[in-house]
Amino acid sequence: MGKIELIGTGLDNSFIAISDGSKRLITKNLVPGIRVYDEKLINIENEEYRIWDPFRSKLAALVLKDSSISIQKNHNILYLGAANGTTVSHVSDIVTNGIVFAVEFSPRAMKDLINVSTQRMKLVPILADAKNPKSYQNIIPEVDVIYQDVAQKDQAMIAIRNARMYLKKDGILVLMIKARSIDSTRDPRDVTDLEVNKLEGKFKVYELVNLEPYHSDHFAVVAQKIS
Repeated sequence: MGKIELIGTGLDNSFIAISDGSKRLITKNLVPGIRVYDEKLINIENEEYRIWDPFRSKLAALVLKDSSISIQKNHNILYLGAANGTTVSHVSDIVTNGIVFAVEFSPRAMKDLINVSTQRMKLVPILADAKNPKSYQNIIPEVDVIYQDVAQKDQAMIAIRNARMYLKKDGILVLMIKARSIDSTRDPRDVTDLEVNKLEGKFKVYELVNLEPYHSDHFAVVAQKIS
């Protein structure tokens, strides 16, 4: 790899690394020497970074689609649908002075998530159903950002219920809409528009981004809480 140019993104501790005509998204590794999902590690000016694969992470895809999303190192994040911890681990690289509360419903995925959290002390795994935000109300404070990636039918309503309880006024919602999980028979854009309409009056929607070519039939919504 030749000389590397780093270009900042809207996410703290995250950069686009340009070298020899290639462009890769990276995060500064919170735990040097440790991989989470066999991602490649690279060293730039005595700092270790993890390559962030947009085909495995919808948030990475959103950033590479030139989103204006901003996540700061001191933000507290409520992450709904944390799965095995792939994207969550990069979020914990970003919010080095904040806490990531990672909610996951699957006990099998939770085992992997717990393993990831043992190296990342400000990553808090929570075994719970995002449809029932009251079930974790004694754990989570008010947060700056809610990031949601769940494969359930009522995706917008899950976001609204969680935002009502935990998201600061003017806080940011990043909602990954899995259209085929809502209705596999309709056009994904039509399904997405119906979900976005449910946010009206509660959020100001800034972006609606098609995540092709990284993720088929997936759209990302970036919105700000207004009530």
